[in-house]
Amino acid sequence: MWQRLSFRTQLFLPLGAGFLAALVLSGILLQIFATGQLADENEPARRSIKTIAAALNNTLRASDDPQKTLQAFVQSLDTSSDIQFRAAEAGPIPSVKDGLANLEAVPRWFLNLLTVPDLDAASPVVIDGRHVGDIVFVPDLSADLFEKWVGFLALTSLVVVLMVLTGTIAYVFAGSVVRPLQYLGEGLTRMRRGDYATPIPVGGPPEIRRSCEAANALGATLAQLSQDNRDLLHRLVSLQDDERRDLARELHDELGPLLFSIRAGTISLMEASPPAGNLGNSAEEVLQSVEALQQTNRRILDRLSPLYIEELGLETSVQTLLRNFRKQAPHIGLTARIDPGLNAIDGPLAQTVYRVIQEALTNVLRHAGASNADAQASIVGDGLVIEVSDDGGGFPEGNLFGRGLTGMHERVRALSGSLSLLRADERTYVRCHLPVEKARDAPP
Repeated sequence: MWQRLSFRTQLFLPLGAGFLAALVLSGILLQIFATGQLADENEPARRSIKTIAAALNNTLRASDDPQKTLQAFVQSLDTSSDIQFRAAEAGPIPSVKDGLANLEAVPRWFLNLLTVPDLDAASPVVIDGRHVGDIVFVPDLSADLFEKWVGFLALTSLVVVLMVLTGTIAYVFAGSVVRPLQYLGEGLTRMRRGDYATPIPVGGPPEIRRSCEAANALGATLAQLSQDNRDLLHRLVSLQDDERRDLARELHDELGPLLFSIRAGTISLMEASPPAGNLGNSAEEVLQSVEALQQTNRRILDRLSPLYIEELGLETSVQTLLRNFRKQAPHIGLTARIDPGLNAIDGPLAQTVYRVIQEALTNVLRHAGASNADAQASIVGDGLVIEVSDDGGGFPEGNLFGRGLTGMHERVRALSGSLSLLRADERTYVRCHLPVEKARDAPP
């Protein structure tokens, strides 16, 4: 649970808990020491009650008119003093705690939190052996309790101010640490996805700055390696195209004339002598075999090097490829949406677009067992999007790219594009995205 919390939460929780613990501890200490402090502050006055009462009783015994002397003593007492004379007929001596009920300056919960000691005291006054009253000590604790309340408020305010101040500092500090770490994490995620061009902002403590700088250096190295890899793939694809072109030229220049000669010779043989028996049948079979070889040779030449792309344009060549597919697979309903703007594309990009569509349709014909298929190719913004889908049985799990699509994937990567194969809604999709500008600027 703790590991799932954010860095700020992990930082604030101990700080907040520490301040709350300090506040609770201060309240406990206040409750413990306030009682003793109140008792110690009023103890001298409590002890003086007995001395005053003893002196007054001695004076009254020696006085000719003790009642008058007592009255003079009572009048000499300050009405605001904690020491007073209380006549016997006035009733029970009031308690200190009774006077706290009307204390409005201090909240009741705070008074309940404190333990107010029994500070009241009384010493009897006797005239001629008769108890006429008491010298009582009933202190007014309102000022002392208000002082304690103000001290508690000051302590609480200090704790709150320190908590807010420390929390603000911690928040700013956490932001200065977390924000660069977030930038670093986002940058590493971009690198994992192949985006090495966007640098990671360098900031925060020196340790994090060094990590950001190291990550940027790593990104620059990976960008260079990626570019070198694309250049290498592009050269390999160019070499493959050159080899295919040479092989196609050999097949066209060497095998083509031989097949034509055999076909022409067979036709001449059949026309020169009337067909008779097995000889006629054999000549007919040779002619059929030669025609089949010529068709096979043309298909191989078409797959090795579609030379007519430069002559007819990419869109026209793709439409020709689609017509040939319909002839080869009349049982598969093929729909297509080919952007006429593809004719403006040439070079390696045009070859790659043609190859991707050709390979995807070949897989539909050979492996999918589909009843309908759909092919799309269009220019969207600065990119070229290709999608070929079918309703066949899909692809075996763990075998996303076969030999043909692997070669297409290398071609697409060489042009900084992407090729994906996925299954959704009972259809198989081959999707390709190629950046038009990058493809046009690719090295030869």
